[in-house]
Amino acid sequence: MRSYFGQSAIAAIKGSAKYPNIKGYAYFTETDDGTAVSIAVKGLPVEETLCKSSIFAVHIHEGGSCSGNQQDLFADTLGHYNPYKCEHPFHAGDMPPLFSAGQKASFAFLTNRFTPDEVIGKTIVIHKSYDDFHTQPSGASGEKIACGEIKPTLD
Repeated sequence: MRSYFGQSAIAAIKGSAKYPNIKGYAYFTETDDGTAVSIAVKGLPVEETLCKSSIFAVHIHEGGSCSGNQQDLFADTLGHYNPYKCEHPFHAGDMPPLFSAGQKASFAFLTNRFTPDEVIGKTIVIHKSYDDFHTQPSGASGEKIACGEIKPTLD
């Protein structure tokens, strides 16, 4: 369904074979002020101690497929979406961290780094570790544990 504000897109997020319980959605909605992004997932891995609470990196990647190989189950997601060739964390596809509460997490934010049209055909990836917002090229965010292919919503 087309949003009231403008173009919108959606990604159904699914965990890798190692993390099959991860499921969720990412929504991208064009507004007058930028793109509103909201993500909700469940089935995330849980750390055993409070001081190792689960914080996950989330990025939009250049590739359009959540397929891969034995070494990287989501290898076809390629690198971060970075049309302006900026250093990390200034890639258009760099997002805030996802903080989990148990096995669930959600967040929403507004960005002017991309429009829904610009990310349709790309992927959204959740990584096992948090993004340090420093290490090049991807913030030392670790293994890709879940992925979704970004598609237009139906009118």
